Amino acid sequence: MSIAEIRGLPLNEKLQIMEALWEDLRAHVQEDSVPEWQKEILDTRRKAVEDGRETVLDWDQVKSSLGTPRT
Repeated sequence: MSIAEIRGLPLNEKLQIMEALWEDLRAHVQEDSVPEWQKEILDTRRKAVEDGRETVLDWDQVKSSLGTPRT
């Protein structure tokens, strides 16, 4: 299936394809494929949020901070 064909699909079919792709990726990507240094960075950031030293922004907040118009 080409990109052009996918673009022409109804939204519900696109979502079904996305779900199938994510399931396939999840089944084939192993956790150890993430380098240890990246895991350490994520753990550090997660701990900072848990400790209240950092906050998590939702997507709308991020877009607003970048001056991106909302759709």
